[in-house]
Amino acid sequence: MKVAGKGPALLRLNNLKRVMTQLRSTRITSRQDIALALQLSKNTVSLIVDDLLAQGLIHELGPVSVAAAGRPKIEISLRAEKLKSAGIMVERNAIHWRVCDYFSQVIAEQTWQTATADPEQLLRELEEVCQTLHAAHPELLGIAVGFPGIIDPQRGRVHFSAHLGWQDVDVLTPLVSACRLPLRIMHNVKAAALLSVEQLDLDRAQSHFYLRIGEGVGGALVEQGEVFVGSSWTAGEIGHLQVQPKGLRCSCGRSGCLETLISQPAIQQQLGQRKAGLRWQNAASEPQIVSEVMALTGQHLGHALSHVMQLVNPASIIIDGPWNTHPAFIQAVEETAQASTLAFTFSHTQLHFLPQRIDPANGLALAVIEQYERAIS
Repeated sequence: MKVAGKGPALLRLNNLKRVMTQLRSTRITSRQDIALALQLSKNTVSLIVDDLLAQGLIHELGPVSVAAAGRPKIEISLRAEKLKSAGIMVERNAIHWRVCDYFSQVIAEQTWQTATADPEQLLRELEEVCQTLHAAHPELLGIAVGFPGIIDPQRGRVHFSAHLGWQDVDVLTPLVSACRLPLRIMHNVKAAALLSVEQLDLDRAQSHFYLRIGEGVGGALVEQGEVFVGSSWTAGEIGHLQVQPKGLRCSCGRSGCLETLISQPAIQQQLGQRKAGLRWQNAASEPQIVSEVMALTGQHLGHALSHVMQLVNPASIIIDGPWNTHPAFIQAVEETAQASTLAFTFSHTQLHFLPQRIDPANGLALAVIEQYERAIS
């Protein structure tokens, strides 16, 4: 979408963005229902819908019978495959990408192992990936590239990434030169947070905290439908909340971070210390040991989440991690968080334990769509 001047043209463009958002959220609707939901005139909506029909971006499904007299509603729906977005997730020694339609349904994806320690070498590889994706999917609205670490999304810089071994790397400039598409640089976890709020259909007017347990532990606060990054882009970094001052050394260089207690490597280490050869993959062989480790893990997380509840006061906290499959973990998180938090605050905070992991690449693709729909001032 291009801005053709200001005034009425800008107003029409922003109305178009609002209509696109409504079409995406409702899937099937009508001109009348859009006008009512967005408080726009029927004529304004009809002009936008007619334009989208002419571009082949939506199609009419047919009239709907109504009891009241007057013209019947004609249902319309986006042709989601006509508007695509892509998310590329960079992890330690791996790249994973997904191309999604406008409804966040996966169209294509690929994962491969690669060296990520050398920024220049990896950026050249990412340039080729962006060009290949654009050539294969000319309908792309844009591409979002996600990294672990401290990310400046405005300037597109990785200030520090312990997992990649990077420091102060400009990733946006070389990618912009190689790819003629809107690009967005984000933190992987913050992109996943956007998707979690959408998948759970949470109130976008409220704030929600997302926590992801993987190789590390990350978090993100979604406020009014957007990720809050903070003044130095570290808002939500719950994994580096120090919970044991004399604990194990963390990848960030400090000791006793939450990440050293509840991340995947931490749990594998704890299981192995309890019994040689015991890992999460063969946890069923020692249910008692695993239950004890999971209960302790839940207690550590519950204490950390009590700080989030008290300081940030989100409407909900979304936990995305492999330990969600174990009842002892969930019970310990809930009981410890409740015991460590003011009763009134806890009663107004909903805990969501996701049954399935969110793919950050999907969240990155969604970030492209949300940027596409964002109003221009």
